[in-house]
Amino acid sequence: MAELHGMRISTMTRSVRRALGLGAVIGVLGHTGAVLAQEAADAVAAKPMPRVEITGSAIKRIESETALPVQVITREEIDKVGVTTASEILARLSANVGGLTDGASINVGGDQRGFNSANLRGIGTSSTLVLLNGRRMANFASPGDDTGVDLNNIPAAAIQRVEVLLDGASALYGTDAIGGVINFITRKDYQGVELNAYGLKTQEGGAGKRKASVTAGFGDLAKDGFNVFAVADVQKSNALSTSQRDFIGDLRVPQRLPHLLSGYTSPANIRLSSAQRDELQAQNFTINGKPITNRTINPSVPTCAPPANLYLPAGIGGVDACTYDYMRDTELFPKSDKTNLLTRGVLQISPNSQLYAEVALSHSKTWYIGSGARADDAEIDYKKIPAFAGYTLSPDEDADPDAPVTVGLRMRMNEAGRRATELTSDSQRYVVGLTGTANGWDYDVGLNHSVNKIKDRDTHGYLLKDRMLQGIADGLINPFGPSSQAGVDLLNSIQVDDVARRARGTMDSVDFKVSRAIGTLAGGDAALAVGGEYRRERTSYTPSALLLSDNINNDPAPEEERANSNSRKVKAVFGELLLPFTKQWEAQLSARYDHYQVVGGAASPKVGISYTPTKTMLFRASAGRGFRAPSMNDLYRATIYSSTATLPDPQYCATVDFSLADCADNWSTRRYSNANLKPEHSRQFSTGMVIQPTKNASMTIDYWNIKRTDLISEIGDDIILGNLAKYGNLVHRDEDGLIDYIELRKENRGAQKASGIDLVLDYNGVRTWAGNFGGRLSGTYVFTSKIQNDVGDPYVSNLGRFVTDGVVQRWRHTINFDWDQGPYSATLSNTFSSAYNDQNSAINTDDGTVVAANRVSSYSLWDLSGAWQVNKAFKLRAGIQNLFDKAPPFSNQAYFFLSGYDPTYTDPRGRRFYASASYAFK
Repeated sequence: MAELHGMRISTMTRSVRRALGLGAVIGVLGHTGAVLAQEAADAVAAKPMPRVEITGSAIKRIESETALPVQVITREEIDKVGVTTASEILARLSANVGGLTDGASINVGGDQRGFNSANLRGIGTSSTLVLLNGRRMANFASPGDDTGVDLNNIPAAAIQRVEVLLDGASALYGTDAIGGVINFITRKDYQGVELNAYGLKTQEGGAGKRKASVTAGFGDLAKDGFNVFAVADVQKSNALSTSQRDFIGDLRVPQRLPHLLSGYTSPANIRLSSAQRDELQAQNFTINGKPITNRTINPSVPTCAPPANLYLPAGIGGVDACTYDYMRDTELFPKSDKTNLLTRGVLQISPNSQLYAEVALSHSKTWYIGSGARADDAEIDYKKIPAFAGYTLSPDEDADPDAPVTVGLRMRMNEAGRRATELTSDSQRYVVGLTGTANGWDYDVGLNHSVNKIKDRDTHGYLLKDRMLQGIADGLINPFGPSSQAGVDLLNSIQVDDVARRARGTMDSVDFKVSRAIGTLAGGDAALAVGGEYRRERTSYTPSALLLSDNINNDPAPEEERANSNSRKVKAVFGELLLPFTKQWEAQLSARYDHYQVVGGAASPKVGISYTPTKTMLFRASAGRGFRAPSMNDLYRATIYSSTATLPDPQYCATVDFSLADCADNWSTRRYSNANLKPEHSRQFSTGMVIQPTKNASMTIDYWNIKRTDLISEIGDDIILGNLAKYGNLVHRDEDGLIDYIELRKENRGAQKASGIDLVLDYNGVRTWAGNFGGRLSGTYVFTSKIQNDVGDPYVSNLGRFVTDGVVQRWRHTINFDWDQGPYSATLSNTFSSAYNDQNSAINTDDGTVVAANRVSSYSLWDLSGAWQVNKAFKLRAGIQNLFDKAPPFSNQAYFFLSGYDPTYTDPRGRRFYASASYAFK
């Protein structure tokens, strides 16, 4: 991909192009030969090259290079690797680490399901700015810790190229882009009709995909004075269940991670009180021919009900009960339907001005299927349990034999079906603008209205809690086997089908920018650009009445859950100055001032310099400051009630001889927003070089360094419990000294540091008797990635180490090997992530042991594709993704709902075969 191809148009320097000639640049792009170079040179001489604007600068220029590192992904490169969504495109970008994906968001209760995001440098989704044609879109509306554009709303079929500005804190687009800017650029002037069809099938089944798109346009802007075009794209993906993948069994989750499994089973486990257990022991009650020892028992031991319900003595169910392996009864990849439409019209209203309008509509629906629901708080009279016939559970029963004596149930509602949620994300974006030239000034002014709407719907497996509990207590719903028809009818009648949560985010803005040459320096024209933006951001969140009633089993309404609506205004101005001092030296100076209502404002300067000492070498450097205002969710989100991973409480541990079996637990947490947050501040700099020793070979290397202060974050629950001397006030305890809940509050705390290098090697246009060959490598090597949780605390590194919620791998790369001859072409590509130390902290509360230390192995995927240009209009392509059927490596991480591997960067689909066809009518 062109992110591997850093020497492309947007990253070569002006001096390199002048020195080597246009023919050399054509050679870099894979075309060589003196004839082609001469023809191109003649064409340039006959017709001046148009001035263009690229990501990172507001000044149009004939050449498109700047002092800032910009990587480009072209439409051709997207087609070669067979990806069809914006999220899949960015998954191959080595600088993109830990973004949200469909796989990682599989859960049965987490927020922001369905959100696909970018995360440059691994410093956070909220610090990566995603644009469509250089302008913002409304953020994903569901409240949560991450703020950003949902990549599902990017019309992938309309993408002409993707420009990635890897230098953060953009003075042009917004200094909240601390990690960088990703600009999806669509076609602008298309004529004709193009039809595309795509199909993908996995070797083991599941996760298939079908896609079709139509592109149509008419009107020649130069001849007719107008152009109108539209791109419609529809794609459907099938779900992937754990039962469809052999590698799930190979992970050996029950043996390696028994503490991550569940004690809620089907048939149900019975939870006795200590007195009830003692009474049964006195009556010589046995299970599996042995006296019971635990309070949790199951009469079906040892058969249980495989494959999901296991007899696993070392598991959380213990020796007298069953253990539920939800990794045998959930989905790894969701079913989804995605529809996008983008249409754009341009009208030449005068020789020097154009009126344009753009409409982008998207509809994304994703179905998340998790394991069957737990029957929370279920109880039943023990006399209704056949296994207890002839036994008593209370010595007081003789006095009142009719008095009910209940036992608790740890029951999974398999008869109700697996929990299913339908997540719908709808996006609308309307832009109207005017661009052109007047009195020597290039100008562009636009109005932008963008909306994202989310509906989170419980569709199956969630039951009305009161009637479910009554049905269990009455014996209509059988906890230990198939229910009667009356029980089945009851389950069907209390299924919840309710849009439990609605969210809406709206952004309205007006922006302008003007630029012109302001003089001549030794290296060319000096130029100035100024611009500004005014926008209003609005968010609303509405839980349903049923959710607020707290009567949906397994989808509880936390305290303070309420509807809310908030808005704010943002103003910004910026300026940019281009100074080509000499043929070798050029400076790009810029500054921006942003002001956020309530939060305040800040100025963010930036300077970039490029130097070309020889005809084949460029040096560049940039430095700047930025700030990120707290998001609306950071400021106003309602309290979220959740729980920690299994962690020890040092205060309680001291009273039980530090037995982790007794003092470790999943402690309750309350996560608070904070209306008094201040902005984060950043400083970043980069320095690099570009070398092109021959017209076929080039190398780009850039060092980058980012530091954020006043970091908006919560202190991790593991950090709090690990330093009670400092953070003990955040741990709220009951009268017995046990943890009631842990307070996780958004604050401006500590700092974050990240640094590394981006490397691009490109060798193309090599002609041989066997065809033309080329290769590209793009990689990111990270030197530093660490967070300081509070001022004065030591930095905690997540580089090559899974910490709290993820890892930043030391090295990531993508490699492409290309071949073509006549109408045939082929590409072999590899994506790679280096090995790292696992989370290695999960505790088994049965025996107090800590999970065995593990190092997650590297992850390398190879893809192969081939294409045949049948004629000028018709093209066929076929390929294999994950050529060697590489499975995700084992991980003991306990952060994500899916266990046994890390779903953020791995792909559970296995080997996949795809084919596509395109036909263009011109």
